[in-house]
Amino acid sequence: MNIGLVGLGMMGSAFANNLIRQGHRVFGFDIEPDRNRWLSGHGGIALSCATEVAETTEFIITSLPSDEALLEVLDGTQGLLARPRTGQIIIETSTLSLKAKEQARDITNSKAVTMLDCPVSGTSAQAVQRDLAIYASGNANALEKCHDLFRAIARSVHFVGPFGNGTRMKFIANLLVAIHNLSAAEAFVLGQKSGLDPKQVYEVIKDGAGTSRMFEVRGPMMAEKRYDEPTMRVDLWQKDMRLISEYVRAVDCPTPLFLASAPYYTAAQAAGWGNKDTASVCAILERLGNLEN
Repeated sequence: MNIGLVGLGMMGSAFANNLIRQGHRVFGFDIEPDRNRWLSGHGGIALSCATEVAETTEFIITSLPSDEALLEVLDGTQGLLARPRTGQIIIETSTLSLKAKEQARDITNSKAVTMLDCPVSGTSAQAVQRDLAIYASGNANALEKCHDLFRAIARSVHFVGPFGNGTRMKFIANLLVAIHNLSAAEAFVLGQKSGLDPKQVYEVIKDGAGTSRMFEVRGPMMAEKRYDEPTMRVDLWQKDMRLISEYVRAVDCPTPLFLASAPYYTAAQAAGWGNKDTASVCAILERLGNLEN
C-alpha cells in the first residue's frame, strides 16, 4: 500500500518504520526538517507539505501534538484538504480533544473525505515494537479497508463504534495510565524505604497479582532512576492530563484517584523535568520520602 503520514514525532516515526518494514511505501511530511530527513534515510519518501501527501496516497495517518495542529494540517493553505480526493481516508491517531476531532470530521465530510478517530494506547517505545492497541472508531466500511494498515503498526485493533468513541476510550486508558504510573512509583519508594533492592522489587512484583502494564513498562526506569530517554515526556503528558480533566468535567464523572495523581505530575514539571519520562514521578516521591536520588 502507498500510505501517507503527517507528523513524524516519536509515534509517527515508529509508525513509519513499521509500515516500511511490512513492505508498505510511506510518503510523509513533518514541519521539522530533521524529521523529514530521518524518513528519507529510513526508506520513506519525504514530501514538502501535507497537500503533496494527500495527492500521493489514499490512506493518510495523522499523528499530531495539538488540536490546532490537526486543524491546520487539514484546512491550511498547504493542508490535506487543499486539493481533496473523493474517497480518501484520514486515520487520526493523536490524543486530542473530542471537540477538535469532531470539528475535523465535519471539515473532511464536507470534502467527501472520510476521517476515522483511531487513537493508540501505548508508549513510543511500545510503538517501536508494534506493541500498541488501536481504538478504532468511525465509518465501518472505511475501517475495514484499513485492516492491513492497522496490523502493520499495532498488536491489536478494537473497533469501538461511532466516530469519537476511540477518543473516549483513550481518555479512559490514559486515566488508568496516570494512576498506575504513580502507583508503580509508590511501590518502588516503599521498597526502598523497606531496604529492598529496587531491581528485585521489579522482578518479583511483575510476576504477581500486583503488577500492571505501567509497572512493567516504566518499572525498569524507576528501579534504575533513569528518566532521560522518555517514552512519554512530562510536558506532553500534561496536555493529556488536561484533556482527561476537561472531559470528566463535561460528563460530570467522579475521578478521585485521577485527581489525586495530578499534583505529582505537576511537581515533576515544576522540578524542571518536562523533557523527562513520566516515570520521574518516582523521583518526586523519593524526595518526599527523604530518600537520596
